[in-house]
Amino acid sequence: MGNDDVTPDAAGGTRDTAAVAHLELSQRRFPEGQRRIFLAAIDAFAERGFHATTTRDIAARAGLSPAGLYVHFGSKEEVLYRISLSSTRLTQQVAAAAATGPGTAAEHLTAVVRDLTVWHAEHAASVKVVLHHLTDLTAEHRAEVVDIQIAIHRLLRALVARGVTDGVFDVADTHATTLALMSLCVDTARWYTEGYRRTPDQIGADYAAMALRLVGAA
Repeated sequence: MGNDDVTPDAAGGTRDTAAVAHLELSQRRFPEGQRRIFLAAIDAFAERGFHATTTRDIAARAGLSPAGLYVHFGSKEEVLYRISLSSTRLTQQVAAAAATGPGTAAEHLTAVVRDLTVWHAEHAASVKVVLHHLTDLTAEHRAEVVDIQIAIHRLLRALVARGVTDGVFDVADTHATTLALMSLCVDTARWYTEGYRRTPDQIGADYAAMALRLVGAA
């Protein structure tokens, strides 16, 4: 990868512009009607909860007729499923992009924690829908989302284990440490609000530094 393929970010690191472009394209891959329903449903679920929200509520917020939602989705649960699946897949892409390419375990861990933290802050609304309403999905749909979450956990755990093997991380329990690192990133979505005194990039840089201390980086 040449220098033209990376750009500095606000935290002072670099981000793969090809990966960023892919993520932006992924977010625009849905037809306009579906995008409007997604945004309306995220707002409605966040405000009223999944069970109290009706398909009429979502359709009205999306500027559609009461039956308009069913042109795109078969049920309210399918809307929740598609939001959850899309959000979790994009989270996985963020982590994978940050862990790809040359670099030490510490450099990759820094990039993954930073970018996941930024992602969860900037997409807090959709992430909270996934966190709060995972159990409202059907067993089959929930299992699909959980499988992706497990894959993200394994990616991060592999980075921690690699650092231990390389002798640059001092970790007694890679599983517990990985859970702590994931919580650091994911829980940002629970409390971050737009206008907070620190930007997502600044928080990402802070958390990346915390992550290195957590793994006892040499």
